[in-house]
Order: sequence, then structure tokens, then C-alpha cells
Amino acid sequence: MQTLIDERALSKLRWRCRRGLLENDLFVERFFARHAATLTETQAQGLTALMDLADNDLLDLLLARTEPVGELARDDVIEVLRMMRTPR
Repeated sequence: MQTLIDERALSKLRWRCRRGLLENDLFVERFFARHAATLTETQAQGLTALMDLADNDLLDLLLARTEPVGELARDDVIEVLRMMRTPR
């Protein structure tokens, strides 16, 4: 069973996810609205890896213009990316 992140870690993660592009912020806000209450430590690690990207690279992934490669081609990153891409 995956361990859920606590409120303090969630708050820090939300702060870390603030982006410079409105389009990215919209994806991030929708992600937190849907998944904040059930976010696991593994998913938080995947999200953190995505937030290390430049805004345009992140947007390309979110819009499925590109797919994760290299060190980003990890299960946790792919899972979070799938969650962020889901429109509903």
C-alpha cells in the first residue's frame, strides 16, 4: 500500500508546483483539485520530477506533444503525467 503524503508535504508540493505559464498552472490546479486528498509519496516524487522541467518542456509533455525520455521515463512520472493529462 502506498503512503499518502501529509498536509505539510502537500502544502510544500503545491508551492513547488507554481509555474510561469498559465497553461501549466491550469493543469496543476486541476491535478490538485482531483488528487490532493489521495496523493501518495511516489506520486509526489513523480510530480516533483516534472516540476524540475522548464515550462515549455513541461507543457509539451502535458499536451502529449512529447513523451518522457531518459531519466523521466520512470513509472512514477508516467503515472502522474497520465493523471495530469486526464481531462475529467
